[in-house]
Amino acid sequence: MTAGTPGTATTAGLVCAHHHLYSALARGMPAPPRTPTDFPEILELVWWRLDRALDLDLVRWSALLGALEALERGTTTIIDHHSSPLAIDGSLSVIAEACAAVGVRVLCCYEVTDRNGPDGARAGLAENERFLRAGGRGFVGAHACFTLSDATLEAVAGLAADLGVGVHIHVAEDACDTAAGARLDGVARPDWLLAHCVHLDRPLPGTIAHNARSNMNNAVGYARPARFANRVTLGTDGIGGDVLEEFRVAYARLREDDVTATPELPWTWLLAGSELVPEAAADRVTWAHPTADPWHLAYTPGVRPLEVVIDGRTVLSDGRPTLVDPDEIRAGAAQAARRLWSRM
Repeated sequence: MTAGTPGTATTAGLVCAHHHLYSALARGMPAPPRTPTDFPEILELVWWRLDRALDLDLVRWSALLGALEALERGTTTIIDHHSSPLAIDGSLSVIAEACAAVGVRVLCCYEVTDRNGPDGARAGLAENERFLRAGGRGFVGAHACFTLSDATLEAVAGLAADLGVGVHIHVAEDACDTAAGARLDGVARPDWLLAHCVHLDRPLPGTIAHNARSNMNNAVGYARPARFANRVTLGTDGIGGDVLEEFRVAYARLREDDVTATPELPWTWLLAGSELVPEAAADRVTWAHPTADPWHLAYTPGVRPLEVVIDGRTVLSDGRPTLVDPDEIRAGAAQAARRLWSRM
């Protein structure tokens, strides 16, 4: 943290280490056919209905809105985990182009899974390979072990090794995926990004992306990420792009579990995003608050950025994006959301 003009403070850019930009149009959508009673039903009745309704235009509006919201909260880099089973080919490029239009850095991956059959799994692998070989930046994506056959998991790990990148995968998010630790033991590598790890029963190599708000929202339990020696970062799992708010909730959840905890530990999780994406450390976010340190920000909601500089370019000035019209994006996204809901 460095001092800015009087009444402000400046930090490096924030990194959302696990996002689902395709969820940006979900807020306000009609209720599912019946109320989900556990995590698998949340997937089946909400998210797997939504992702099957996406086309490339809806993917674009989701990414535009998600990137805009991230920028407006000082998040300069998004590590995205995407799924659109009926619009796979080219989807990662659509996301990358939308984020670039807003001015936010993005690392992409497509969620490989067997839940849409072998053709769907092959198409997901192909989209990861196409995007990365074309110069796109990101990971090879995979949903979770409980929707991956051994052969598909092997293909995901093999493709990532061939391309020299890690795998971005949900790990033991819910009790339905408790076998993930055993299946990934000996498979996971240090460059993998392991999302959630709530029910992980053993250490695995890789970076853990902790998503406190999402875990609470889905009632899957507290991950206790500090129990592992891994690097821990913070993600939102699709609940917007406000990583500073994620830090506050991560601290509150940690404190609930351990009254001796201080905000300094989750602050290291916040800063660790720049270890995954070193360029973010050179970004600059000027906040409308005189102090930007863990003890102040853990107890000060609503702190907003006044200026954001990414790769030397000012993309937010006086709290407003410089490259896009936020009102235009929100209006277009609202129309797209209504179309998405009708397709569901």
